Amino acid sequence: MRKFWLLFSQSATVLLAAYFVVATLKPQWLERQPSWGALPVLQAPDGAVQRGAGPVGSFSSAAKIASPAVVSINTSKAAAKNPHAQDPWFKFFFGDQDSGEPQSGLGSGVIISSSGYILTNNHVVESADEIEVILNDSRKAKAKVIGTDPDTDLAILKIELDKLPVIVLGNSDALQVGDPVLAIGNPFGVGQTVTGGIVSALGRNKLGINTFENFIQTDAAINPGNSGGALVDVNGALMGINTAIYSRSGGSMGIGFAIPVSTARQVLDSIVKDGQVTRGWIGVEPQELNAELAETFNVKPSAAQKGGVIITGVLQNGPAAQAGIRPGDIITAVDGKAVSNVSELLGAVAGLKPGIPAPLTVLRKDTLSEIAVTPGKRQRPAAAAQR
Repeated sequence: MRKFWLLFSQSATVLLAAYFVVATLKPQWLERQPSWGALPVLQAPDGAVQRGAGPVGSFSSAAKIASPAVVSINTSKAAAKNPHAQDPWFKFFFGDQDSGEPQSGLGSGVIISSSGYILTNNHVVESADEIEVILNDSRKAKAKVIGTDPDTDLAILKIELDKLPVIVLGNSDALQVGDPVLAIGNPFGVGQTVTGGIVSALGRNKLGINTFENFIQTDAAINPGNSGGALVDVNGALMGINTAIYSRSGGSMGIGFAIPVSTARQVLDSIVKDGQVTRGWIGVEPQELNAELAETFNVKPSAAQKGGVIITGVLQNGPAAQAGIRPGDIITAVDGKAVSNVSELLGAVAGLKPGIPAPLTVLRKDTLSEIAVTPGKRQRPAAAAQR
């Protein structure tokens, strides 16, 4: 028994020594190879990656699709001249007055047609003497103003260049709060920038920015220079035109506003076809229905609970007066579209075609009826008409 144990211990010692020698000098001999061969590595073949494809959760695809169609806009305006500059007595006392440096402005725009039409904000190009458009591929072109609409703060420009990238117009009416969006523009002139966020709210109005307000609110960073740029969805489709921000510092505070592309499309069609935007007008003074007005016009509580906009004044011989609308009437719908506040009523009436009768749903006391009103043409503001 002792002989067998001695033989075993010597054999184990020799094998262990041999193992350490092999592990030191030839470690690859000890690597275990699977019988089915090497595990294949998943790798996409060349050219198989789709345009703009990126990691899960990335918006690089949307940015690559939309960014080429977003442009920078530089504007210049000659310095105002002193009206007395040529007066000899003025020159005698004050000498020749330097007219000063020309004023410059910065904004963004979106190419929406291969013909060279660009959508931007009216305040970006307002009163500009020269407008230069710079594409993302560094090409430059002088732009001319095709038309403006101060009521929505939109303007249409046109440039003459070949092979222009064009953005796809999306359906802003399908947006929902919480949808991810990207803001693309040229903030502070640093160059094209993409910021991300979500739709924070829809239908924002009563902000005092435009006459017609139906803003998309977003927390995607929008800064000076972004005005007129694109708000796009995850597919790179245009959802809105970035217009304004709420800020105490002048920079982004997470509250930005964009004009829906549905509004921009209407303005674009009208300007390109007719050279101006034509809106309906019925000649009424509407106000939000509240307890005080309900008491003043003897509106019953049951009627007030149905909602709508109360008419506190009617222009004599205006379209509404001719149709029989009276002070105290509550308009609940325009051409089948429900209205619950003054902004909605104003927008619905503006969308009517002048000269074509449209039904207004009117609540008078406890009676709900439809009254056909033939809208007139809404006049443009005096400042806009002078442009």
